[in-house]
Amino acid sequence: MRLLLDTHTVLWSLGRPGRVGTAAREALTASASEVVVSVVSLWEIAMKTSIGKLRVDLDVEAAVTGLGIRVLDVRAEHARAVADLPLHHRDPFDRMLVAQARYEGLTLVTADRRFEAYSVAVLRADD
Repeated sequence: MRLLLDTHTVLWSLGRPGRVGTAAREALTASASEVVVSVVSLWEIAMKTSIGKLRVDLDVEAAVTGLGIRVLDVRAEHARAVADLPLHHRDPFDRMLVAQARYEGLTLVTADRRFEAYSVAVLRADD
């Protein structure tokens, strides 16, 4: 299974692994799984940290790459794919994650039910 972690799932996995549900935890740790974190999530964490909405006591990028998780860059194809998405909500970080997941054929691991409105494979992070 090819998995793209939503931003909160990245934070849960690194700092509060007990928040990740059993099915998601099993998928994330399965040897056959490819786990990916978008640079968009790293950007969102940095933005929220810089404006005081989030406190993170570790280098998220170093922690992610130290676990062997691939960081997915934003490419022009991803940006174009955002234009094809219905406007279910306006969060630019989430919309890019949906576009990346769809374009790259990844399953989005999230607890955010808003993603279910899009045509994207979702694995609930909290079930």
